[in-house]
Amino acid sequence: MEGLKKEIFDKVKDYFDMKEHKLPDKIGVAYPCIDHREVNQVIDSLLDMWISQGPKVKQFEKEYSEYIGTDFGVACNSGSSANLLALTALIQAGYLKEGDEVIVPASTFTTVISPILQTGLVPVFVDIELETYNNCPTAIKNAITDKTKLIMAVHSLGCPSKMGEIVKIADDHGLYILEDCCEAHGSSINNKKVGSFGTISTFSFFVAHNMTTGEGGMVMTSDEKLYDILTSIREFGRLKKYEKNQPRFYYEDGFLNDYDERYVFTNIGYNLRMTDLAASLGIEQLKKLDNFNKLRLETAEYYTQSLKKYDNYLMTPTIPSGCFHSFYGYPIVVKPTAKFTRKELINHLESRNIETRAFMGGDLSIQPAYRDTICKVPFEMPNTKLILNNAFFIGSHSYITKQQKEHIITAFDEFFKKEILDE
Repeated sequence: MEGLKKEIFDKVKDYFDMKEHKLPDKIGVAYPCIDHREVNQVIDSLLDMWISQGPKVKQFEKEYSEYIGTDFGVACNSGSSANLLALTALIQAGYLKEGDEVIVPASTFTTVISPILQTGLVPVFVDIELETYNNCPTAIKNAITDKTKLIMAVHSLGCPSKMGEIVKIADDHGLYILEDCCEAHGSSINNKKVGSFGTISTFSFFVAHNMTTGEGGMVMTSDEKLYDILTSIREFGRLKKYEKNQPRFYYEDGFLNDYDERYVFTNIGYNLRMTDLAASLGIEQLKKLDNFNKLRLETAEYYTQSLKKYDNYLMTPTIPSGCFHSFYGYPIVVKPTAKFTRKELINHLESRNIETRAFMGGDLSIQPAYRDTICKVPFEMPNTKLILNNAFFIGSHSYITKQQKEHIITAFDEFFKKEILDE
């Protein structure tokens, strides 16, 4: 059987070796970078009949937690679910309660905010800083009240938040930290991976991200109490100690007597499990992540160097000292003093088959879904407003070719030649 399995794996490799790899004509902001190794991992799970949560999930959790530098990883079906799990676990552990305030950056994605509201907590929007496009530590400090219990530090587009300052603020005020690292796989500060600074952290493995499981997420923590709750609520709220090889019908607590342990539920939970098929992709993707990120950084540096001549018109990203930026995307801000608009620039890029994306939700405090909720905005947010009106990002994924990068810069040059001549 093993010989036949090897033959199948070899045939898959032969297929990929023979297959002509052609990128889409449009240069996208993301592209799934997989080959025969990911496919063979999935086939291995299928042949072993593990298509739901099983040994590959456990392997992926172990390897990813070792990579990030936490004691535990709990895989789930999306980054959004990861945030829901993390917040629910913090509440069920008694660390948070309904009505507690959570400080979040206003310029982020909806999967940061919706789980806060869904768990009965109160989002408090604060301004970002333009150096990182992340939480502004000063804004965080100013927004703290006696109801504040949690800081959500979001590492946008792969750029690490200023965790040294944020951790100090949290320590000084007795607050917990949830790091949203959904766009920051492998990013680090002084060689310490993001996701290892806070009480708990979350990752997404969506198909567009630096590494992918198709759909999927992970919650990371070194808090064993949280880990026990996370593993339970991920799977219906099932009794944590249940293992398939244990004897049946032995649970007793005075209400349930000699009951099947598989059907004892100690927490209010969900079904948010990752499948072994998804984890199979993740196991191979993790092996490639550092190289993926190296290529992303090289692309970002090429963009920055090539666009430097347009500094009067554009803000391009900087990398904070001591940080590794994994560049999920390459953000660009059209300066308010420019004689053209963001819309004009992105329309030109799109006409040249270059995909652009708005900077996530821009300002979530004014998005329709959140206007009539209990969200709080204690202060003006000028940087968030600038991002809302002037920011976008382009692709920096590891499959972008030299010719495509040159095409992107040529498109910028074409636009600015026209704009400068028109001034």
